[in-house]
Amino acid sequence: MKNIVLTGFMGTGKTEVGRILAQKLGYTLVDADTEIEKEQKTTITEIFKQYGEPKFREIESGVIKRLSEMEKAVISTGGGAVLKQENMDNLRKRGVIFCLTASPETILERTSINNDRPLLQVENPLQKIKELLEFRRPYYEKADIMIDT
Repeated sequence: MKNIVLTGFMGTGKTEVGRILAQKLGYTLVDADTEIEKEQKTTITEIFKQYGEPKFREIESGVIKRLSEMEKAVISTGGGAVLKQENMDNLRKRGVIFCLTASPETILERTSINNDRPLLQVENPLQKIKELLEFRRPYYEKADIMIDT
């Protein structure tokens, strides 16, 4: 069977849905962000602070390439992983790509619980969410299946 790949904006439920699916299917759950932090021995927030988003995306692509080689896995990606076609191509080789969606307001509500979202450390996080969603929409729509959470 193919891997299940969960993409979508932060706060759309990728980690939670991934846990449930992995348990039900007997698949291994792997979270790309967690794997990045393990590999780099630091947090994503620190990677963004020290090296910026371009370096983070480079690291992320390497991790996604490795994860995409797994079998019987539920792979939860970071919200911006879809921005690189290379990532989508690697994930699609052995997986079906699902994009989880939610309204900007729901995303803000879900992400305001913690402060470890570097892209939302701005004066108006709701506006930032709307801008990022609008920019990323065409990338998210490349998924095989879209699901509103």
